[in-house]
Amino acid sequence: MTTATKRPGDAPPAELLDPAERMSVDELRALQLERLQWSLRHAYDNVPHYRARFDAHGVHPDDCRELSDIARFPTTTKADLRETYPFGMFAVPRERIARIHASSGTTGRPTVVGYTAGDLDRWAGLVARSIRAAGGRPGHRVHVAYGYGLFTGGLGAHYGAEKLGATVIPVSGGMTPRQVQLIGDFSPEVIMLTPSYMLTLLDEFDRQGVDPRSTSLQVGIFGAEPWTEQMRTEIEERAGIHAVDIYGLSEVMGPGVSQECVETKDGLHIWEDHFLPEVVDPLDGTPLPDGSEGELLFTSLTKEGLPIIRYRTRDLTTLLPGTARPQMRRMAKITGRSDDMIILRGVNVFPTQIEEIVLRTPGLAPHFQLELTTQGRLDAMTVRVEARGDTPADRRAPAAAELVRAVKETVGISVTCDVVDPDTLERSVGKLQRLKDHREPKA
Repeated sequence: MTTATKRPGDAPPAELLDPAERMSVDELRALQLERLQWSLRHAYDNVPHYRARFDAHGVHPDDCRELSDIARFPTTTKADLRETYPFGMFAVPRERIARIHASSGTTGRPTVVGYTAGDLDRWAGLVARSIRAAGGRPGHRVHVAYGYGLFTGGLGAHYGAEKLGATVIPVSGGMTPRQVQLIGDFSPEVIMLTPSYMLTLLDEFDRQGVDPRSTSLQVGIFGAEPWTEQMRTEIEERAGIHAVDIYGLSEVMGPGVSQECVETKDGLHIWEDHFLPEVVDPLDGTPLPDGSEGELLFTSLTKEGLPIIRYRTRDLTTLLPGTARPQMRRMAKITGRSDDMIILRGVNVFPTQIEEIVLRTPGLAPHFQLELTTQGRLDAMTVRVEARGDTPADRRAPAAAELVRAVKETVGISVTCDVVDPDTLERSVGKLQRLKDHREPKA
């Protein structure tokens, strides 16, 4: 039994559930079809990009007579949003846009998303639903350590918690020692941040001599980057909380597209009254049946400012039947992104595979980076990982050897491992950059 089981983890009472959470499957599917038909028409009539793409593919919104017809329509990619930068995908006059968010744009033009007042209200409602499914309740204090600004995480969590009736502590990211102090002073029940930054906070608790299991925290809601079951175990055992997953992306809405329910912790229930999910083959886009792993696509059903049709998220997952919310399908934990996949000497590798091994290797902390280099004509990978603070110096080499062996046996590649001092690797208050690619360009 982990410490987390001592914390409340019950399902919310029925009177707190939204009407959509109490629908039958047939009622939900009928609502989805009605909303899908509206969304396709709204995009076609008001976004020149979609009108041109639909016409080029020989489809029209009237061709959607059942949910499976969505597969006939073209997909949308991040490149489409960049090519129409900044406002070319908006479906309403700009004076109706109440807020603009955007991606970081570190690899090119940012992707820009606009929200009407109605969009913002629906978004807040879905994040409120997500926090409640995670174990948050009206009257709880919610410590928000996602970054605020153009990134959707901070403001999405903020307004969702307020919509729930919780008290928001808008700390944002950074100032890690102060975060620990405020958790002690303000006694929040819920914390929302990236899982990698939660590990940084736990390290800071240790530095300050504070047992994180003694705090008021009951639930951690973690998103914005893939994380593994091993990381969940690490966080729950160290912090004595329930660690649950939230999913979203700015192009589709922001956080709150799907949420793991605290009573089951078995994948994220997609709020299908607002989003239609699909899984396709990441190479050729062929639709795959539920239960097959592939790339996740989303179509928005209620967005006014920027409707999104069959958006290719690049996230790899599997669609599964609902459990805690039986009518809503679940998506399995994201195993990686198709554009984050490393091909090393012909083997497909995801950072999450290495994370699982790091977290189960004694003596190693969960802070690591993968460095790719070229040695001769071959690519090589070094896993740079911190030692835990209580690991004796003479145990570092055996820990490195154990990691190298486990990577070879489970992933099928040969790597080297460099075990460094605690607090050596750069910390992140947002999405952690696991990969540093120094390989020479191929001729």
